[in-house]
Amino acid sequence: MNRPHHPHRPHRPGRRLVALAAAAVAAVAVTLVAPNGADADPLGAGSYTTARPAGAAGPSGCADLATNPRRYVTANAPAGAVPTNDWWSALLFKRTDCAYSPPLHAHPMSFQPAAGGLGVGYTTTATVSGTPTTVGEYHYPYSTEFTLGVTGLNSPDAKVDGWTDWTVSPYWSDGARTLRATVGHGLPFVYAQVTGGNAQLAFGATPTVWTNSGARIGFTVRGHDYVAYAPSGATWTVAGNTVTSTLAGRGYFSVALLPTTTTTPAGDRTALADSYGRYAHAHVTGTRVDWRFDQATSTVHATYTLTTTAREGSERNTVTALYPHQWKNLSGGAPIPQTYVSPRGPLRTLVGVGSFGTAIRYHGVLPELPAVATSGGADLATLGGYLDQAATGDPLAGFGNDTYWTGKALGRAARLAEIADQLGRTAQRDLLLNAIRTRLTDWFTASSGETGRLFHYDRAWGTLVGYPASYGSDQELNDHHFHYGYYIAAAATLAKFDPGWAAADRYGGMVNLLIRDANGVDRSDAMFPFLRDFDIYAGHDWASGHGSFGAGNNQESSSEGMNFASGLIQWGLATGNTTVRDAGLFIYTTQAQAIQEYWFDSANQNFPASFGHNTVGMVWGDGGAYATWFSGEPEMIQGINMLPITGGSLYLGYRPAYVTTNWNELVTNNGGPPTVWQDILWSFQAMASPDAALASFRANPGYSPEEGESRAHTFHWLRNLAALGQVDTTVTANTPLYAVFTRGGARTYVASNITRNPITVTFSDGRTLTVPAGRTATTGAHTWSGGNAGGGTPNPTPTPTPTPTPTDPPTTSNRLFVRSAGALAGTPGTGAGTVTLPAANGNHDGTPTNPVTHRVCGLTGTYQGGGATSFALYVDAGTAVGAGVQARISYDFTGSGSYGRTETYAYFATDPVPGTEVYTQAAGVRTVSGGFAALNRGCVRLEVWNAIGSAPTTLRIDATAAQGAQSSVTIPFALSG
Repeated sequence: MNRPHHPHRPHRPGRRLVALAAAAVAAVAVTLVAPNGADADPLGAGSYTTARPAGAAGPSGCADLATNPRRYVTANAPAGAVPTNDWWSALLFKRTDCAYSPPLHAHPMSFQPAAGGLGVGYTTTATVSGTPTTVGEYHYPYSTEFTLGVTGLNSPDAKVDGWTDWTVSPYWSDGARTLRATVGHGLPFVYAQVTGGNAQLAFGATPTVWTNSGARIGFTVRGHDYVAYAPSGATWTVAGNTVTSTLAGRGYFSVALLPTTTTTPAGDRTALADSYGRYAHAHVTGTRVDWRFDQATSTVHATYTLTTTAREGSERNTVTALYPHQWKNLSGGAPIPQTYVSPRGPLRTLVGVGSFGTAIRYHGVLPELPAVATSGGADLATLGGYLDQAATGDPLAGFGNDTYWTGKALGRAARLAEIADQLGRTAQRDLLLNAIRTRLTDWFTASSGETGRLFHYDRAWGTLVGYPASYGSDQELNDHHFHYGYYIAAAATLAKFDPGWAAADRYGGMVNLLIRDANGVDRSDAMFPFLRDFDIYAGHDWASGHGSFGAGNNQESSSEGMNFASGLIQWGLATGNTTVRDAGLFIYTTQAQAIQEYWFDSANQNFPASFGHNTVGMVWGDGGAYATWFSGEPEMIQGINMLPITGGSLYLGYRPAYVTTNWNELVTNNGGPPTVWQDILWSFQAMASPDAALASFRANPGYSPEEGESRAHTFHWLRNLAALGQVDTTVTANTPLYAVFTRGGARTYVASNITRNPITVTFSDGRTLTVPAGRTATTGAHTWSGGNAGGGTPNPTPTPTPTPTPTDPPTTSNRLFVRSAGALAGTPGTGAGTVTLPAANGNHDGTPTNPVTHRVCGLTGTYQGGGATSFALYVDAGTAVGAGVQARISYDFTGSGSYGRTETYAYFATDPVPGTEVYTQAAGVRTVSGGFAALNRGCVRLEVWNAIGSAPTTLRIDATAAQGAQSSVTIPFALSG
């Protein structure tokens, strides 16, 4: 797709990478050396290091930002860790514009700092690309309507003078003149303070002035009405393309955007100018959110407070516009009839308020779906067989060593452990829990040395980075909530069975440290910022640490953000930390609403009508995209906002009719049912049509599981939803771990109890359910074990890490064909296709950047002495000039996740003539590390990327023998079955 900006990461998921590549890849291309014990800061039984591992990268940006994150912050700004991952982060975390910043999309207005001050714009017409059945985007691109500043201002940069929960105050100075502005989410005002000159509004052409009386001037640009308010006694002067005021020597003013157009009756426009004018000099100087959970009514209440300073007069209230997820859940107050246009849909405005509140019903999460339909009979045997395949050997084998892929592995194992426990398969449960415990303990011990897995606290930036890092989690501080959410959720599962491990004086402190980094909830925490990744007002996370794109910040996988929130709820419950639990509830309920509005638009009210899609893969500050960072396949564009499927995923089923709408779009755009990520998509479909989803699974048992999934978990999910039915949001309960389902008019009530005493859960329709300590129960007298935190089953006895077992089918052919879904296989494909290699947009010679990755595991064989790797990759750059495709082939000889030999080949310069060209090992080896060894259930990985060039290229995959031009890798091994 044609993106106007460069991706901040191929986003994790490998997801998808996944998707592209099934491979597990760490973004760090060097061998990391863990610090010794003397450099490790202890935290309970665990530790982290304040000395970055040798060869590892840290946050980086313009000038000396790497070591001085306050390089673009004034002395007036709050002390402590600087915030990142916000809508305005590009102003502080400068990477692409080292003086000012790309546009900052606050809504309803957007802003762009420049030498002369603050550019202001309000775009009400969307720009749409693509078609309703292809990759496409919609944006409300920034365009300067006027620049707010000081006469003569020529500042060399814009700094940050302060911030609050959803506002920021940029600051300009050229030595003689200064400008300080405050802007924020939902604020229809820009508040300004100036010194050294007159206030100035500069336009590209003579503005249309519709009122100019005393301290107030009203003007229209591009059909948008604004009013500038100077102090009492001041006036405004219009001269050509500028409007100026002396401000009567008092140095402050404000400019408001009215929710009107030139077609609005003049009387209404004047009335709004009068109404807003009452609050024009009550400058917003602080914003803050507070929340509480009312367990009796299962409702999360949030209060959004705006603090003002009266520059003149005594008015303390203000005007604020609300996003759809806020005004649809407003607990008091009446918005005015007029609305603002925004990329998130219509904003509704409260006039004359100091705060407002929302009340959102919480419909529960579960550790896992109960086994109501897989506790006996043939389906129990089927599920048991799938568990036997997945819960043997080392369940974490075959995954990458970086934070993201480790997280995926932990998440998969935790789901399997919950199922094994329900079925009374304690040996398998304990094997899985032992694997989780061993891997988490390794990561949480900074002096472990051998594996290189550790967490580093960067004192300058106030952030915790796991190494090996991936997808920009180190240099750009991307995706911490995605990566760490898997750790927290897995730790919550382990804590139920082994509360001693999770104690604060053991390893619980390290879990809490991850929480504090990604979304810390203690405002007084000197180590980390408050709610780093969660945008309090927008209601959802942002993935990029710096957000330095023309379209603003972005987030792809909203569902991985929800995995983090669900993990907080369950970790808080398992460890008795109500503060963490309630923070998880606030994020979970708020973001569940935001996802329905901004990723799904399930009420069909927010996306531009011309966009044509019913969902987006990514939300941008100025719009959305039916796309991902890593794939153009509809299954992945839509599936990326569904995975991982867990007991915290039930929010996806709140609106079953929309689930069907989403599924139908997938089938249409894909030209049929999904052929990759079927398990994720069937699990989503099952929220509305569980029988159909289960039938698809039974008809396609040989499908390839998504990297973080297993057949056991998918079958458990589908079969039990087929018995339970759809999520019933009309009934709530007075406990956090619950769910209600409806099938055929009959309800099933589910609750989980991880306390040490029995509880009686009361549902809002009067039904009660007694749940024994440490158990999950449903109506119908079914109970399942739920861990030892409540006195249930005993702690599993730690065992040595078992020998890895392959998760992919092995092959005896040493010629490995490049197949779809990130696979290498010993058999050809069934029909040629292509996968897109993203444009390099820079020089990445030797360093895999946004690679397409393919992998096979479970290989056993002997090295053929003197043999060498060979390959034939059929690539095409179309008519693009200057592209260079590069490949790296790696060998993990034991399936441990550690690659003992890596071969990087010189890049292949493609020609600008449409048609495939063959890239082979004849291009020459660029670098090689490690020697050959025997393969013992080992893995081979192929990474392909564009080393140079500004255009994407394609790699041919899945070709049949008859079609020829089969992309393949031949390894120098004699393989056995």
